[in-house]
Amino acid sequence: MTSAEKAKSEPLIDLQRLVVSVRRRRRLWVATALLGLIAGGLVAMLLPSPPTAVAQILVIHPDDSPTDSGTLMRTDVAVLKTTKTAGEALKKLNSTQAPEEFLKDYEGLGLTNNVLQLTVKGKTKDEALARAQAISDAFITEYIGRNQAAAAAQQKALLDQRNQAQNELTPIEASIVSEEAKGRNANPAQLERLYSRRAELTSKISDYDGRAQEAGIGTPKVAAGTQIVDAPRILPSSLLKTLATDAGIGLALGLLAGLGLAAITSVVKDRPVLRREISRHLGASVIAQLPKPPRFLRRSRAATRRQRVATTLVRAVRREGGSVSLLDLGARQVTAALAVDMARELAGKGPVSLVDDLPKANLRELVGEGPIQVLDRGDTPVTGKERRIGVGSVEPGTAWTDLEFLGEETILVVRAGHANTEWLHTVARQLADRRIPIIGVVVVDPDPRDHTDGTLWDGLHTALRGRAGAVPEPLPVPARPVVPARPVVPERKVVPERKALPERRTPRPAPKPVEMFPDEDVRVRRLSTVAPVETGVERTVERVLEPPREKKSARRRPPTPYKRPEDHDNADQPTKRFSPVSPDNAEAL
Repeated sequence: MTSAEKAKSEPLIDLQRLVVSVRRRRRLWVATALLGLIAGGLVAMLLPSPPTAVAQILVIHPDDSPTDSGTLMRTDVAVLKTTKTAGEALKKLNSTQAPEEFLKDYEGLGLTNNVLQLTVKGKTKDEALARAQAISDAFITEYIGRNQAAAAAQQKALLDQRNQAQNELTPIEASIVSEEAKGRNANPAQLERLYSRRAELTSKISDYDGRAQEAGIGTPKVAAGTQIVDAPRILPSSLLKTLATDAGIGLALGLLAGLGLAAITSVVKDRPVLRREISRHLGASVIAQLPKPPRFLRRSRAATRRQRVATTLVRAVRREGGSVSLLDLGARQVTAALAVDMARELAGKGPVSLVDDLPKANLRELVGEGPIQVLDRGDTPVTGKERRIGVGSVEPGTAWTDLEFLGEETILVVRAGHANTEWLHTVARQLADRRIPIIGVVVVDPDPRDHTDGTLWDGLHTALRGRAGAVPEPLPVPARPVVPARPVVPERKVVPERKALPERRTPRPAPKPVEMFPDEDVRVRRLSTVAPVETGVERTVERVLEPPREKKSARRRPPTPYKRPEDHDNADQPTKRFSPVSPDNAEAL
C-alpha cells in the first residue's frame, strides 16, 4: 500500500486516539472542573441571591372552557411582562426606575389555566414584598379594566343596533296608521307585510335592550373572581443549599469546558499517543515500554521494570565491540537511568563506557563508583572490544551532526504524546540522512488501555532492519589462475541427411578436399576450463583433437557436350520431364 493509499484509508478523526488523548489530559479537565466548583462556591458566598417574594393570582377568564390548552394563561403572562403593567406598578411604588429595567426583576409563570405565580426580587425583603403587591394590584386592575372596557364597547354596539332598529320602526308605524285610515280601501297584503316587519323590528329592539343591559352591568364574575389568592411572601433561602447548587453548576460547566478544550487541543496539536502511530511515524518498531516514573512511592517497582527493559535492549544489541546510542525525546531521566542499567548489564561481559551528551542529566552521579567510565563526546574512540553507549537527545535544537559520534546504531526513548507528528518525521529523516539505523523505540508513559501493535510487519523485524544498514566487509576471494588462450576451432554444423535427387544430365564437379592437417603426427591441444561446484576452484583439462579423416572423392566424369534439339536423331520425341522438387529436396539444394 502506497503512502497516498494509506492517507486515504486513515479516518479524518480517529476516535480511539481522541479518547486516549482526552484521558491523558485528565489533569486539564479535572483542574477546570475544580475551578468551576470553587467559582460556584465563591459566587454563592460573595454574591448571595437577593430576597425573593412570591405571590399567586387567580385569574377568571370570561371565555374559559375545559378544552383550553393554556393559551389564555400565556396571554396573561405576556401582558404581565409589558411596560404598561411595570409602569403602573412603579407609579404605585413611587419609584423612578425605568420600566425596562424593572421587567428584569420579576417573572410570571402559569401554574394552571387560572392560577398565575409572580416572583419578584428586591434589595430587601420589604422591597420585594412591596414590589410583589404593586405588580399584582397593577395586573388585576389592568385585567378588570380591560374586561370592563370590552363590556362597555359591546354595550355601545348593542345600543347602536337598537337605535338603528328603532329608526327603521318609526316609518313602518306611520305606514300602518295611514293604511288603516283607508278603511275598506286598505290593501290587506300590504298591511300583512307591514305588521310582520313591525313585529320583527320590535323583537330585535327588545333583544338589543336586554343584551345592552347585561353588557352595561359588565362581568361581575370576572371582577369579583380575579384576585390575589396567595399574598406576597418571602421565599426561604438556605446558604448551604445555595452553595451546593451554585457549586454543582460550576462543576458541571467546568468539566464540560475542560473536556471540550482537551478534545480540541488533541486534534489541533496532532501528538501521537498510540504505539502504532509512533512506530509508523518513526519507521521503527516499539520493542519495549515503561510506565511513567513515580514521584514518591513504588520506586523499587519502577527500577525493576527498567532493569528488565535494559536486559531486553542488551539482547537486541548483540554486536561486540560496537557503539550504540540512546536518544531522548521527552523522557530525560528515564533515558539516563536506562543507559546506566544497560552499561551495568554489559559490564560483566567486557569494558563499557558511557558518553554523556544528555543535557540536564548527570550520569556520573547515577553511575557512581565502578568499572563503568563516563566520557564526554569526542573522547578516545572505541578500541578493541570495548562497548560504548552514547546518551543524547533529539529534542528541538539538537545538533544533528553530533549524533554520529554517539553510536553507530540508536535506540529512541520517546514519551507518548510529547512530540507532534512533524517532529517525529524530522527525527526519522535526520537519522536516515546520517545513516544511523534505529534498532527500536522504547515508549515511556504509554496509555494503559492502549492495545495497538507497535510492530512494523511490512519488512524485517526492527532489530534486524537496524543491522541491515551496517553492510559487513566482503570476504577475500582467491585469485583465479591464468589460463592460456586456446585456439579457436569452428564448430561443425550438423547437416541433415539429404535425400537422393534425380540424376542430372550435367553433374556438378565434386569439391576438392582441403587438408586441414597435412601432418598426421601433429596433435592440437585444446584447453577447457572446468569449475566444480564443490570447491569453486577452476581446473584446466587437456583434450586431444584428432585430425579429421580424409574423405574419398568420387571420380569425375567428362562433361557431356550440349546438343540442340534439332541435332538429336529423335527430335520429335517429347522433352524428358523431371519429378517435382519436394520441400526436403529444396532445403538440401
